[in-house]
Amino acid sequence: MKHTFDAIIVGSGGSGLYAALEVSARAKTAVLSKVYPVRSHTGAAQGGISAALGNVEEDDPRWHAFDTVKGGDYLVDQQAALLMADEAVQAVYDLENRGLPFNRTSDGRIDQRRFGGHTRNFGEAPVRRACYAADRTGHMILQTLYQQCIKNGVHFYDEYQVLDLVLKGNRCAGVVALQLSTGDIHLLESKSVLFATGGFGRMFKITSNAYANTGDGPAICARRGIPLQDMEFFQFHPTGIKGLGILISEAVRGEGGVLKNNRNERFMARFAPTLLDLAPRDMVSRAILTEIRAGAGIRGDRKIDDYVHLDATHLGRETLQSKLPDITDFCKTYLGIDPAENPIPVLPTAHYGMGGIPTDTHGRVVVDNKGTLIHGLYAVGECACVSVHGANRLGTNSLLDLVVFGRRAGRHMAEYVAGEEAETIPDDAADFAREQIARLTEKKEGLHGGHIMDDMRTTMMENIGIYRNATDMTRAVKEMTELREKYQMVRTQDRGRSFNTDLLELIELGNLLDLSLITAVSALNRQESRGAHSREDYPDRDDSIWLKHTLAYLDMNEVRLAYKDVDTSIWTPKPRQY
Repeated sequence: MKHTFDAIIVGSGGSGLYAALEVSARAKTAVLSKVYPVRSHTGAAQGGISAALGNVEEDDPRWHAFDTVKGGDYLVDQQAALLMADEAVQAVYDLENRGLPFNRTSDGRIDQRRFGGHTRNFGEAPVRRACYAADRTGHMILQTLYQQCIKNGVHFYDEYQVLDLVLKGNRCAGVVALQLSTGDIHLLESKSVLFATGGFGRMFKITSNAYANTGDGPAICARRGIPLQDMEFFQFHPTGIKGLGILISEAVRGEGGVLKNNRNERFMARFAPTLLDLAPRDMVSRAILTEIRAGAGIRGDRKIDDYVHLDATHLGRETLQSKLPDITDFCKTYLGIDPAENPIPVLPTAHYGMGGIPTDTHGRVVVDNKGTLIHGLYAVGECACVSVHGANRLGTNSLLDLVVFGRRAGRHMAEYVAGEEAETIPDDAADFAREQIARLTEKKEGLHGGHIMDDMRTTMMENIGIYRNATDMTRAVKEMTELREKYQMVRTQDRGRSFNTDLLELIELGNLLDLSLITAVSALNRQESRGAHSREDYPDRDDSIWLKHTLAYLDMNEVRLAYKDVDTSIWTPKPRQY
């Protein structure tokens, strides 16, 4: 079954919907998504979206850009960061004008609160920069953009799983997808394709990511010869619910919540004396783990089950209910505690991949260190890497990334398709996808994918976690290689066609295995500590060798590495101090 469009957006989160909104004003546009748009993972983003509005305290986009660069441990491309910070202000006001119900100050302006790593005057002191809608900011962005896309007549293909990318030389010609309700293969041809498939945190055992976050876009691109950039950098959010990984927003600390060890000590004063609990996430996660390793964790049900407390009791019930209502409900539902009366038991949880499909600031996919493009192919959001997050993303910059670069990519796509003739692609363009489905569903006994998934997630959590070393990472590379070989023998137990979730999970497992191998190889190769990549055997940052982006190419069972320069045209890299 074939469909033809000017622009196809794969993924219905914030970045995909914003791109679709922009391009649909001028071109026939479709959004392809394996979930309904309002269930995309953007809806789980709680704390806010950053912009130097200066509504509560003096602020400046250059301060915001500097914080972004410094927080990313100087692996951020600085002109891209400055562009994002400059466009943040108008982006937030555009969302407001489209109907997003931000919290308000007493005089009616958009309210703002503190978030980790955001400062005034180039690091002098914390600043209130996060614009928010209670602790449901991402959800409100999704609802707002989806309504506008419906108004614009965007075609939605809900519950379709993308399987492959169709390329004709250095031009993009469409995608292949599986309709989950029928099991049919669909070929969607288009002048342009944008991947906005989100993150890939399901490669880890404890994660804040939804089950749908399986890295479909990056994995498909990698199999088509497109490199993935900076995949060694994966952020662990400091405050996931102990044992579950469900996120407790940084907004709790932004409102004044504090981390405490088993001595009831606010231990972040020893690790970040200026920003305290609102230091960048990589630093807070390491501080928590360091406290636990030193015996200062709070004893859980088992000896290995230590954690720390996030204490928000002093904020008062009124503040928690008005500004953090979802977090309050999470604590009651999953922990059986009221955060107004008891501290919250937290541990770091795998949260966000800084790496992904390399792009320029228009969202165009770049396939090498020379700036070579695949014409008509775009990527935005967590699946992409324009490198505004570098080695560690600051809180609230994720929603900003979605909005700023989703809008830019959509506008560029609209201009691009206006000057292009439609590409006709043959029916056999879907043969690779059909063969993939046929292998997984053929009627013979095979391995159960669930065991491979469990082994992958445990291996990644134990060996490619907050602290890393060569021995553990070498083990991870070996085990990922072996698991990918086992995956070739996996078969579905359910051979039905309609809503075959067994088949869907095996497709997703294949994507995660490819990304896990790329992540492990990239991490083992980088012999330094920078941002979220913290090596016990190489504890120092080494700008003389490693101030460069990693490009990882997947070549069957091998990962080939290359490098790309970092843009340091504005600020000279310096040691991070908070």
